[in-house]
Amino acid sequence: MPPTKRFVCIHGHFYQPPRENPWLETVETQDSAAPYHDWNERICAECYATNGAARIVNTRNQITRIFNNYARISFNLGPTLLSWIKENAPRTYRMVLDGERRSRKNFKGHSSAMAQVYNHVIMPLANRRDKITQIRWGIADYQSHYGIPPEGMWLAETAADTETLELLAQHGIKFTVLAPHQCRRIRSLKNGEDWTLTPNASVDTTHPYLIRFDSGVSMAIFFYDGPTSRAIAFEGLLNSGDNLAGRLKAGFLDNQQPQLVHVATDGESYGHHHKHGEMALAYALRLLEDDKNVKLSNYGSFLAQFPPEVECQIVDNTSWSCVHGVERWRSNCGCNGGRQGWNQLWRAPLRKALDHLRDALLPLTEQEGAKLFKDVWQARDAYIEVVLDRTQETVDHFLREQQHHRLNDAERTRALELMEMQRHAQLMYTSCGWFFDDISGIETVQIIAYAARVLQLAQRLFGAEAARLEPEFLETMVLARSNDAKAGDGARIYKEKIGALALGLEQVAAHYAISSIFSSFAEEIELFCYHVRRLSYDIFTSGRGRLAVGRVRITSIITGEEQSFSFAVLHFGDQNITAAVKGYAAADAASFEAFMAQAGEHVVRADFPEVIRLIDRYYGHVDYSLTSLFTDEQRRIVKLILNSTLWNIESSLTTIYEDHASLLHYLSQAGLPKPPALTLAAGFAVNAGLRRALEGDPIDQALLRSFLTLAKADQVQLETVTLSYIADQRMKRAMIELQMSSGSADMLERALNLARILVELPFDLNLWQAQNIWYEILRSSGYALTSLSPEDRPAWDRGFSELGRLLMIDTTAIQVQDLNVVTTGD
Repeated sequence: MPPTKRFVCIHGHFYQPPRENPWLETVETQDSAAPYHDWNERICAECYATNGAARIVNTRNQITRIFNNYARISFNLGPTLLSWIKENAPRTYRMVLDGERRSRKNFKGHSSAMAQVYNHVIMPLANRRDKITQIRWGIADYQSHYGIPPEGMWLAETAADTETLELLAQHGIKFTVLAPHQCRRIRSLKNGEDWTLTPNASVDTTHPYLIRFDSGVSMAIFFYDGPTSRAIAFEGLLNSGDNLAGRLKAGFLDNQQPQLVHVATDGESYGHHHKHGEMALAYALRLLEDDKNVKLSNYGSFLAQFPPEVECQIVDNTSWSCVHGVERWRSNCGCNGGRQGWNQLWRAPLRKALDHLRDALLPLTEQEGAKLFKDVWQARDAYIEVVLDRTQETVDHFLREQQHHRLNDAERTRALELMEMQRHAQLMYTSCGWFFDDISGIETVQIIAYAARVLQLAQRLFGAEAARLEPEFLETMVLARSNDAKAGDGARIYKEKIGALALGLEQVAAHYAISSIFSSFAEEIELFCYHVRRLSYDIFTSGRGRLAVGRVRITSIITGEEQSFSFAVLHFGDQNITAAVKGYAAADAASFEAFMAQAGEHVVRADFPEVIRLIDRYYGHVDYSLTSLFTDEQRRIVKLILNSTLWNIESSLTTIYEDHASLLHYLSQAGLPKPPALTLAAGFAVNAGLRRALEGDPIDQALLRSFLTLAKADQVQLETVTLSYIADQRMKRAMIELQMSSGSADMLERALNLARILVELPFDLNLWQAQNIWYEILRSSGYALTSLSPEDRPAWDRGFSELGRLLMIDTTAIQVQDLNVVTTGD
């Protein structure tokens, strides 16, 4: 049988906008993502992780196969997202890297991973210098993760113009992927025929095209199958893996030429936008692999086997998600999320404000950069090595290579601040800032925050020369009016929302000082992207009142900026905190010691009003309170403060419920209306009881069953999301302990007992992580169960198989496979 010339490639563009607080370099709590900490964590659990260990199940919904989808599809993970995954979801990161390595084995040495322009800017709207930086940073990021140069690069929103494509080719990129309507015209490379126009997305998408440029370089373009891609993303094609595989196979033309049927969608379609979409994808991939008439491929592999025979030219300034070209990112073009009655007139002044800021910084950057760097723009391109690795060794290497002369400490800080200003000037152009319906949305607020960080650093660097920048920025931003009257306009959002985020070293010192009342810190700690060294610390107590007085040195890990501060924090119960911070120098030692002695004496006498007066007199202000803490720490401390109060409330409501339980039972059985107050007490008491039972170690089975019986009898609505999350995490921890135990029979019995309990719960559980760990243990069982003697092994195997069945795994089917085929990130 001759080798097939029919190939299928499925591309997933996995991406999230950067969500890090620009001053802390960390993602703070996002309530809308509950029960997860933030949207990155939530979407990672629903999509990025699940595609690394996608399930195929039998008719009883038991797992029969686990696939790493990344090994069989084409994909790109946005650089800022992949950096977050590396730091916050290491198992998922290992699955991505493993999938990429396996893809090279599957596809003749060609990686399925594509690079991406660094932070998802709309390239046709960027200036040439920024385009070059985006490409170079994207390539460097790719190499840092995968250890090889990229063959392809994904353009944000597939937004393209000829200059961008030529720059890609000049940087060694062999191909990119565009939407079919972005092709303008084609002609054969063989016979010199005339150009043929391809209106209305009529280009043949089953083979690559060559695009040539005036500079002499060239690259390939793959135009994806538009209708099938839309069906995956928006029309429910992922409801069935059978249907997905069938639709892809139906895309071949009736000829004997080599053909690639390929689709491209947001990767989030596979699990986040479409629940269990990764399972449909895994099943379709299996069907395609089993079909001898087609072969899976990726773009690099197909291109190497079948180079372009037709060339193309593109329609400049077009994209896959705006029918008006790239207007979605600069005007009120009509492309939006569908909110009736709203407009996007705010887009134009937002881009104008950012463009003006960027352009105003160019001469200032070159002027200051000439004092510090051999070439400031070359330095900016090289700065990605520091962004990817903040160690002192990398910073030293960067400065050695790029500095104009040997920089002293102050110059080093200025050099790094200049680079950080330029980094945030890139981040402020992240495309999501314009994509959605209103300027008050979290994505747009995020890019405004990046602009605020640019302005802050510009003020530090350039002083009076930068004084005009913020007023000019706000003068334009006031024209960016929100559809929400409460939000006002861009200038108001900047002042109110961003003003609460912006901070300097003093605010970091205040956060440390207030947190120290509730936490025991080591002498030196890292606090987000700051290093804190405690110089002195004393605490005075009287009853519920506590006064903490001390000195710290705060250093920015990012820029090296540093300063010493003294602080005083008075806590007199609950949320009542008064704090003050100011810069500290050696000359302040005597006055600080005198203040501390006086304040301490008044604390001992419980004269707290006088303590507050002393703090105000010494510091000249009392500016900080519990609300001054960074979001996550503020919530942690509030939770500590509330614990006793909530316990009292819970106790009271439980008492009310218990005192009237028989009445509630009667009303439920009789079908009579129940008083809202009693229903509230029942719901709170039952759910609180279930949480306590599930959080116990071990789980209190009797208590759990008792409250489940009460919930059913009294028709209490369970907090299933929260309870399921607690149960899932308990099972995950038990499986990790089992995995770490190298075959402990006691740990296996604990995991078994827990699983037996959890299967009785009357709501769905997401045991995905526990199932993965079970599979990892199975894969490693030949060498990792070191604590087992030969005579203990049969009993352990029986128990382990029972555990698998409780976790909804077809242990018979899964154990007969080649366990080297799939990994779950171990």
